[in-house]
This record gives sequence, C-alpha cells and structure tokens, in this order.
Amino acid sequence: MIDLRRLREEPDYRSGVERKGASAQSISDVLAADANAREQRVGTEELRAKSNAASKDIGRAAADERQAKIEAAQILKTALQEAESALAAAETHVADLALQLPNPAHASVPDGGEDDYRVELEVGQPGPAPALNHAEIGDKLGLVDTERAVRMSGSRFAYVMGDAVLLQFALVQWVMSKLVQRKFVPVIPPVLVREDMMVDAGFFPTDRSQVYELEKDELFLVGTAEVGLAGIHRGERLEAEMLPRRYVGYSSCFRREAGTYGKDTQGLFRVHQFDKVEMFVYANPAVSWDELELLRQVEEEIFAELEMPYRVITVAAGDLGGAAAKKYDLEVWLPSEQRYREVTSCSNYTDYSARRMGTRVKSEQGTEVMHTLNGTACAIGRTLLAIFENHQRTDGTINVPEVLRPYCGLDILGPTG
Repeated sequence: MIDLRRLREEPDYRSGVERKGASAQSISDVLAADANAREQRVGTEELRAKSNAASKDIGRAAADERQAKIEAAQILKTALQEAESALAAAETHVADLALQLPNPAHASVPDGGEDDYRVELEVGQPGPAPALNHAEIGDKLGLVDTERAVRMSGSRFAYVMGDAVLLQFALVQWVMSKLVQRKFVPVIPPVLVREDMMVDAGFFPTDRSQVYELEKDELFLVGTAEVGLAGIHRGERLEAEMLPRRYVGYSSCFRREAGTYGKDTQGLFRVHQFDKVEMFVYANPAVSWDELELLRQVEEEIFAELEMPYRVITVAAGDLGGAAAKKYDLEVWLPSEQRYREVTSCSNYTDYSARRMGTRVKSEQGTEVMHTLNGTACAIGRTLLAIFENHQRTDGTINVPEVLRPYCGLDILGPTG
C-alpha cells in the first residue's frame, strides 16, 4: 500500500504513481477519502474525550445531579459509537481505494510501456538458430511430453521426464547451494495461502485473474514462493541489527496465464504449473537499493556460469507490476526465436507490501516500515529450455553445463529409452 502522507505532500511521489498508469481521478479519490477519514478521526477523538470526561463526572456528582449526568454520558456514548462506526467505514473505504494505486516508480526507471525498457548490458555471443527448437528437442529426446500431459490435464501442462528430471534437480541443488553460501536461509514455503496474504504480498487485487482459487477451502495457489516468504515476518517488528534477512525458497508455482491465448503454446516456456527458486529480502530502507543490486548480481552469476548469452534490462514504468518500484529482467538468448526472452527478474517493492503486512524495523531513529525485495534465482522450466537450445550439439543431443555435472552425474542429455 502506498504512503498516503507522501502522496499528499510530495509531488515526486505522486508523479511516480502517475508514471505507473494511475489516473489523476483515482489519486484524487484516494486523497479526498483520506481527508474525510482524517477529519472524522479528529471528531471521533474529541467525542471520546468528552465521553470519558462525562463518565468521570458521574462519580463526582452530588446525588441529586447524578441521574442527569448519567443521561448526558449515555447520549455522548451513543454518539461516540456512531462516530466510531462511521470512522471504521471511512477508513475501510480509504484502504479499498488505496489498494488500487501502484507503488511509485523509482526515478531511475524509464518512462513508457513494454517496449520502452533500457538495456543495461549484454553478455555473451548470441548463437544461430538451432536445428530444433526447445519443444522439438524435448520431444525428440523424450525429455518433455506435452501430448500425454494435455490428454490428462489440458493445455499448458507437461511431463518432464528422464534425464531432464535429473537436470532439473541439479539446477535446484546447485542454485540453492550457491545461495546458502551467501547466507540466504533456505525455505520450502506453503503453496496454498489465504486471500489476505495475497493482498498483503501485493498480488491482489491487481493479479487476481492469474491466480487459481480453491473456493471451497478459501485458499489460493501461489504463482511464486515470494508470497510465502513475504509472510514469514508478517506483523513483526525486527531489530535493525537483524537486517538484512535473506531467504531462498523453492516451490511449485501455478498461474492461469489468462490473456495469453496463442502465446508460447509449445514446450515449457508458458505453462500452468512450474517450479522456481526464489530469493526474498527484508531490508532496512537505507540499504534496499544495494540489496536490489545484490539480487541482480546473483542472477547474472547463475546464467554466466550456465554459459548462456543474456542481457539485463530495466523495465519501463508503465510495464512494472503494481508492487515494484524498480525491476530488472534478465533475458536469455533463445536461438530458435533469435531474440532474448525473460527467464528471471528482481524487484524492489520498497515499503509497499511491508506496509500492508505490518512488517517494521526498529532502530535508534524509531520504528519505520521495512523494505522488501524479491528475485527469481532460477525459473526451472525456462532455464531447462534455454539449456536445450543454447547447448544443443550437432547430433541433436545436449551438453550439460559444466557446473551442473557434479550434481546430476551427466555430461550429455541424449534420447530417453
């Protein structure tokens, strides 16, 4: 949730919200509702003080005055109850409107939409189109079976099979080991969460259409381990010396892919069920931008060691999700498409979701809302297909990246019998 005081008082803060696509009307509606709630809060506090004073007067009143004092106190009590009810409704209205506004874009983020990103760097030499694309390779070698999965579960599902499974767990173990060495705490979080956690983590209401709901159980399947990791310190106040708190979570993830009909229908690129290794950081606001650069560094290191060409872009303001103040995408070269495709990203949410979660940090300067950051260390399916294409050999088999060989015991992925 945005900081309403800053929205009222800081033009640059408001501008950052507008750069994310929020209309002037929606901002004005929030500010008007907030002004009304603050006015009602003052009136309610005044009534509360009068009601308390009237209650005390009863005990001090003479016997012949007591009944009149009781009646006066009751009138004030009734008025206070009505005022408190009105105030609660006003504050709920403010919160509902404020949830619709995005976190302001950071000043370093370029203006514009999906095509207005800024390329930060490119690493490696993009290769020519391979003989087979990732879906064809997976099918030919018996590593990915979408036909049988579709018969069972419908479109955008796949069986990962044979040596590809060994490669998948090699990726997970290697990435986890790398992050544990950097003092990230490993976590396997729940993948089913309540609606209020989806709101607090910053995914509802904006991304609700992408989430699977178990209506009978009032639970939702997460699209990233980030949701569960965000809940670890929900409602807590951490001491400044405890920060940063860095976690790395592994989970299966689920996404409806609403609005993507006809896009990336082959292979593992855009499926409903996938696995990810996700990083999450609770940080002191003073150093959160340093933590974002650390997450980016980790992601670059992973793909450099996997020996694949990649680039890093800063996503433009209009293409940012509601919660992110700034986001880097790491895109790997996909030879069959002769273009870069996103495989991981990392974002600084600043105080946006921590404000919803009530996660704070206590320091010598007082208590303030913490900053939270997240980054995908490895989206397993997309990384597998990038390996299939970038490490494809002339005979149709696949070289296993050197760093993964000790974890899976394989040098080459060949046909599965």
